[in-house]
Amino acid sequence: MKRALVLGAGMVSRPLVRYLLDQPGYFVRMASRTAAKAEAIIGSHKQGEAAALVVSDDKALEKMITEADVVVSLLPYEHHVKVAKLCIKHKKHLVTTSYVSADMRALDSDAKAAGILILNECGLDPGIDHMSAMRIIHDAEAKGGKVTGFKSSTGALPAHEACNNPFGYKFSWSPRGVLLASRNAAKWLEDGKTISIPGERLFENYYLQDVPDTGTFENYPNRDSVPYKEIYGLKDAATVYRGTFRMTGWCETMRNVAALGWLQDKPLVGFSGKTYGDLTAHLVGTTAGNGLARAVAAYLELKPYAAIVKRMDWLGLFGDRRLPADKDTPLDYLNVLTLDKMAMPKHERDMVVMHHEFVIAYPDRKDFVTSTLVDYGIPNEDTSVARTVALPAAIAVKMIFEGKIKETGVHVPVMPGIYNPILDELETDVGIKFTERITSEPTK
Repeated sequence: MKRALVLGAGMVSRPLVRYLLDQPGYFVRMASRTAAKAEAIIGSHKQGEAAALVVSDDKALEKMITEADVVVSLLPYEHHVKVAKLCIKHKKHLVTTSYVSADMRALDSDAKAAGILILNECGLDPGIDHMSAMRIIHDAEAKGGKVTGFKSSTGALPAHEACNNPFGYKFSWSPRGVLLASRNAAKWLEDGKTISIPGERLFENYYLQDVPDTGTFENYPNRDSVPYKEIYGLKDAATVYRGTFRMTGWCETMRNVAALGWLQDKPLVGFSGKTYGDLTAHLVGTTAGNGLARAVAAYLELKPYAAIVKRMDWLGLFGDRRLPADKDTPLDYLNVLTLDKMAMPKHERDMVVMHHEFVIAYPDRKDFVTSTLVDYGIPNEDTSVARTVALPAAIAVKMIFEGKIKETGVHVPVMPGIYNPILDELETDVGIKFTERITSEPTK
């Protein structure tokens, strides 16, 4: 019996666990701080077990790792390195869906010495984005082409029929993660020049992009794209850009939410209010009450009737709802409010949109290639985000169990031996597939 340990029972974990439980000869232990969440996913399956685990309990965590063959960490990213070190100590393979941190990458030689694979970024974004891009890049290179431009953008959004709140967004994964990402600085290559944007100006740097047969979205830069020139082997590329899609209106609204101070993750000095309106008033130096919306508009240099102000009012930032007693920072207060007001109901569909653009130079022509994934959640079952994040990792675990991945050390899925089987199974068995379009211009 092959044994998998899944750490975390969050919003994207169910498809991974159910996939592994459906494989003959696998046993899955799912460990979560709240055991009931794991129990709801495992159900009565005889090859599964739910367990309670507090990640700070190092002895309990280590014991569970020693009893597994492969570990999947769906914990918050800050816990991955601790898990990885224990996996190295006990020679257990590890899969995550999170970005590789510098501390994780530093474990490469230790993982190789232990003979184990630590496969990171094996989800949606990061994950499917890497795999689908590398398939086209490697194919172009095999045909004698040079990729001179590359752009890749992804959005986890409500389906159009479910886009029915003023923010044009619903949370099908961790709200805190979305809010934290709103503070990231960004960097990319554009026509040979490096462009850097500080976090406070992130949402000032977006453009509108039409995705064929899907819609028009705001596209803003996603973290640091520059390393992907090397990661993807794009030695001839003058443009390398990775972006995020949102419905129109998001960027300007979130730019102003950030300008108010609602994305701060430290307690506010001198604040003693009790309500969301009290906190907003404190941030702009006024008092809560009927004039708060107008005061916020003036603070942000907006008209009182601006759509941004109306969205903040709808969300509850000016109201008398009490702040949660178990939180103490604006970011965490906002996290509670957004999850309540902007959650994805089970009966609605979410939508994942991923869109790649390549410029490929051949001796006789230049090809402009787009590759687009549009996937929808299944009402009352799994969201598209859950499926597209969890299933690549689940397939990778199966490949490790079957001995189909020979690499050791710290990796991301940019090798054909990893990405081809995952993409093929996603397309044939699940229907998660890309549509490619090619236009050509002769160069001679």
